[in-house]
Amino acid sequence: MYELIIIGAGPAGLTAGIYAGRYRLNTLILEKMTPGGQIMLSSRIENYPGFPGGIATQELIDRFKKQVDDLGVNFADEEVQTISASVQLKRPLYHIQGRDKNYETQSVIIATGAAAKRLGVAGEERLTGRGVSYCATCDAPLYRDKEVLVIGGGDRALEEVIFLSSYAAKVTLVHRRNQLRASKILEERARANPKINFILDSVIAEIIGKDRVEAVSIKNVLTAQAVNLSCQGVFIFVGIQPHTDFLKKLLQLDEAGFIITDENLATSQEGIFACGDCRKKNLYQVINACAEGAVAAYSAHKYILNQ
Repeated sequence: MYELIIIGAGPAGLTAGIYAGRYRLNTLILEKMTPGGQIMLSSRIENYPGFPGGIATQELIDRFKKQVDDLGVNFADEEVQTISASVQLKRPLYHIQGRDKNYETQSVIIATGAAAKRLGVAGEERLTGRGVSYCATCDAPLYRDKEVLVIGGGDRALEEVIFLSSYAAKVTLVHRRNQLRASKILEERARANPKINFILDSVIAEIIGKDRVEAVSIKNVLTAQAVNLSCQGVFIFVGIQPHTDFLKKLLQLDEAGFIITDENLATSQEGIFACGDCRKKNLYQVINACAEGAVAAYSAHKYILNQ
């Protein structure tokens, strides 16, 4: 029996673990892979406070993990299948069914994160982290004075195109339709930037390169004609998918599957809190994932104290 189980060991879950450890809650962190979450797709992070010039992502996560370990919080290599509740003394007791074991806890923090949606084209998986990126805010400085492509047509894609233009020599936006889905003000700003080019009615057929991205094959959806375009980076912004399928019958989710919380990060289920990229919000960055982890642990602590 635990007082708190944290599901997920990305920046949000690890920070929640640090604060839960400091609150001396009997805590277990469940993680199906290695700690870090989707930030591990970027080799380096340059916008996390306290590290001028940036820090290797693995080193930052290792530091998080050591802080959790030093506080005596335990980890288990476990993939959660379901969460169910039974009422005990007017408050729910949560039963977590894992791949290998079952667990019981008085409270839960969901920090399962999300994954960037993939294009599913040849070369994408092999070159991820070697020119293929899903986070311009994380990786743009690595492409100073280089030529990059951005895939997508929504607000986030346009925001990242504009951001990338501050570093790259040339940014080309590729979108499968003849009109963008982004807000007009963003489109106007992007079209006024001489560094930004547009290729519409087109999709990426293949990402080409031996050890790093060297070019892409672009196919016109109207003519089926394909051309190769040289570049050093490909940024893909076609949405993210939260890891929340196992929660559909338990928590209130939005239409895209993100968990809906209040300002204290409480979900629709008493005693369950959520933080990080699995949560419905506007900004998906390590810095606010960590802040949410701290808030979620604080809320869980208050919840335990009030039992």
